[in-house]
Amino acid sequence: MTNLKEVTFEQPTYDQWQEAAVKQLKGKPFESLLTKTIEGITLEPLYTEERLLEALDGKLEEQVSTVRALKADGDFGVAQQAFGASIEEFVAQTKDAFERGAEFVTVGKVSFAWDEAALKGLAALIDAYKKVVIYVEDKEVLNVFNFVTDKSVEGFIVSDETIALSDFSNIRSLNAYTASAHYAGANATQELAIALARAAELIGEDFAANEDQFFASFAIDPQFFVEIAKIRAFRVLWKAFANAYGVTAPKPVQIVTETSLRSFSKLDVYVNLLRAGNEAFSAVIGGADVVTVHPHNILTGPTDQSIRIARNAALIIKEESHVTKVLDPAGGSYFVESLTHDLVKNAWNYFLEIQAAGGYTKAKAKIEADVEAIWQQRLKEVQTRKSVLVGTNNFADATEQVSTENFVDVNRLAKPFEQLRIDYKQNPVKVAVLAYGELKKIKPRTDFVTGIFATAGVQAEVSEPITDVEVAKQFLANTDAQVVVFSAVDEDVEAVLPQITAAKKAGTLLDVAGKFDAIDGVDGALYAGMNIYEKLEGILSSLKEVQR
Repeated sequence: MTNLKEVTFEQPTYDQWQEAAVKQLKGKPFESLLTKTIEGITLEPLYTEERLLEALDGKLEEQVSTVRALKADGDFGVAQQAFGASIEEFVAQTKDAFERGAEFVTVGKVSFAWDEAALKGLAALIDAYKKVVIYVEDKEVLNVFNFVTDKSVEGFIVSDETIALSDFSNIRSLNAYTASAHYAGANATQELAIALARAAELIGEDFAANEDQFFASFAIDPQFFVEIAKIRAFRVLWKAFANAYGVTAPKPVQIVTETSLRSFSKLDVYVNLLRAGNEAFSAVIGGADVVTVHPHNILTGPTDQSIRIARNAALIIKEESHVTKVLDPAGGSYFVESLTHDLVKNAWNYFLEIQAAGGYTKAKAKIEADVEAIWQQRLKEVQTRKSVLVGTNNFADATEQVSTENFVDVNRLAKPFEQLRIDYKQNPVKVAVLAYGELKKIKPRTDFVTGIFATAGVQAEVSEPITDVEVAKQFLANTDAQVVVFSAVDEDVEAVLPQITAAKKAGTLLDVAGKFDAIDGVDGALYAGMNIYEKLEGILSSLKEVQR
């Protein structure tokens, strides 16, 4: 009998694996397995130690040790924002949050003015709980420190502007702020470089004098592994940045994170809860020091329940996942380390471009142009469904209404589709799908069509499967739908559709499901990869022209 302890298995090389993969692809190129991120990084289907060490020039251990050395000891802090129509509600929510696991008095957007009474109420909270995170929406809130009596309180001031605080040495106010660039569309590479460029201006000439007041802040997107690598990459970049000042052993750099609203939608809002949970988990695995989870309905106005759910998302990660019991849980992963390295390399190069252009302030026009280009790419990817926003541009509920409430208003990818749904509600359109052929063969295309119109809030009516040309003509002649989409297999589209186009009513738009050469009498097509937003917007515009 074979002793299994003595059995060895041959270690296949990457080339051998690639050769085996190509055989399984059955004619498709190996490149079809590669994915390019919006940062321009190519994701491989397989990562190996050998290839990673080659990319890092053998410095894998150095990268891992840098990430770990520049992370402060201890778990991440739960910073749950309180919201309230009055300072009394804000205070009550904060006290309740602390009783239920929050660790920072956290200030974001509120719907009351920061008058003296409100400032004193906030100051009393800070004095009582000793830790604070202020996301500066209104600069008046900073006057709270005129009323805080305990000068030893700890915290962070997250602001796009430089904030100077005297007498509060434990409150970090030199913030490499990236949220404005994030919501303008920046990718992870750009955010990291911008953080470094802002750090260069904030730190000035004396690194040691300002190191204890510095921190970086990032909004975390749903791109799980990229966001893990983004946080890890900043710590590697911070060491290189410190070395430029002659500091070879910088202190751990603090990173404050919040879940991003860039992918949030007013449609199918509970999906936002899943997005936020995903974002928070990647922030924690990446090594964030502070995590704020936004409620799933923050766009229209949070409730006590949604605030509690958001806080519990962070607490479940902290208390139940046990991920914080592991030092650098992503460390050593060939995939994550490779992503980290790519982001470090690309971000450092972009940072040098910014510095060569005069630094963050002088290069602002360049940065804004570069970020805007990425935003346009993001929009295009959502509008063509290359990127999916579940419940918004795909898998949408056609019966759902868009809320007109705006509690928080930021640049979001879902906005064009939300407006499209509002436009279609104001200008109702009846859509019919002429299903021609055997149901099981035409169902995929038919479902694709109904799914596209669902994103605009339109429930397309699907005919019973038709297999007779004359019946199809009658359907076209008798329907009161303003838009008819012919759904059939390729052979029937080519053979049948040209025979029935003359039967459509004047003013009716006739489209075909699938990508075909132009057919006389057919107005357009709906097919995978098209810009569905432009298509739906175009249909509405065409119908308005017909009605004039």
